Amino acid sequence: MELRLDGTHYPLETLGPGKRLGIWFQGCTLACAGCMSRHTWDPEAGTRGTVSEVLALWRRALADGADGLTVSGGEPLQQAAALAELLAGAARLRDGVRRREGSAGPHPADLLVYTGYEPEELTPERRTALAGADAVITGRFRVAEPTRLAWRGSANQRIVPLTPLGAVRYTPYENREPAGPRLQVAPGEGGRLRLHGVPLRGELAALERRLRQDGVALTERSWRR
Repeated sequence: MELRLDGTHYPLETLGPGKRLGIWFQGCTLACAGCMSRHTWDPEAGTRGTVSEVLALWRRALADGADGLTVSGGEPLQQAAALAELLAGAARLRDGVRRREGSAGPHPADLLVYTGYEPEELTPERRTALAGADAVITGRFRVAEPTRLAWRGSANQRIVPLTPLGAVRYTPYENREPAGPRLQVAPGEGGRLRLHGVPLRGELAALERRLRQDGVALTERSWRR
């Protein structure tokens, strides 16, 4: 099945616990004010790929000992069928690795999805798409409601465990700040930098100032389009 992506990154360490494969879907009509990823809104931008190609990345991440997979965007639920196939395949690969290793340890890799939809907006189709996830972070980004809670951009957003693994992995973080950094910088194509994570209010502006002081001027910013 085809899907449209903004990008992928491994190892991701700012959107969920541990070392993760990050997958960003392209396209979002929710258009939250203050979104730091406005480049992901256009459904015709990004690149075309297939679920099989993404699952190949996941297979390699699992072989490297990944702690989980995080799907964000964009809005993943606006490609519901592709998301459902991706999560189902990722769960099969994860469970297959555990069976081969004969491991029933307490920390198998988990599957986390970010969505801007509120819980009451999760239609049957959207709930079906999330069936393979262990946890979901729900809710629009609200720039006027900043928070320091782990992996969330505004105070209204909620971590919702969907499986026993999700409860074990995410319930401890419902009211906690992240233990590590909130932003991760990775090189992109064409001289671009990619920022992965959830910045605090003012953190992006502070980053711009530090870069200017070091002689680096940003010509484009995904949060100011």
